[in-house]
Amino acid sequence: MNGLDRSIAVLEGVNITVGRAVRWCALLMLGLQFSIVLLRYVFGISYIFLQEGMIYLHAALFMLGAGYTLVVDQHVRVDILYSRLGRRGRAVVDLLGGVLLLFPSLVLLLVMTWPFVRNSWNVLEGPMSVGGIPASFALKTLIPAFCVLLLIQGLATIIRSALRLAAEGEAEAVG
Repeated sequence: MNGLDRSIAVLEGVNITVGRAVRWCALLMLGLQFSIVLLRYVFGISYIFLQEGMIYLHAALFMLGAGYTLVVDQHVRVDILYSRLGRRGRAVVDLLGGVLLLFPSLVLLLVMTWPFVRNSWNVLEGPMSVGGIPASFALKTLIPAFCVLLLIQGLATIIRSALRLAAEGEAEAVG
């Protein structure tokens, strides 16, 4: 395994680790939703912080799990031609998609939302609703975390695509 392959493994390892941890949010959401329904319809009790807990878990699951979804190649593809392309064509699409679309959009999102998140942390922004979870700043932190995790995986994908293209080029030169 060369240095770039090790770099890909380390980068992907970050999202695999986060993804394995975050997938438990789905089970927690199931338990929490069951509890909310049970409390409301059996006991006539409702708590705002439990409702917000669903929002927090749902946001964490999707925002922190996005990089993992990209690692395991289960993200939604709009490109209807991708599946018909060969290894080289897919590598070109992945490389160009990462460099021209993924990176610029994530950097823009990160730059545009950073002041919003920083200000939320500066005042330790409280609950969204009266009686809610007093940590909106933590929820908003998922935005830059989402960007960073996808940038990490995007970099791994770009490196892998470049290596694949280089290997294809060497194979053509030899063949």
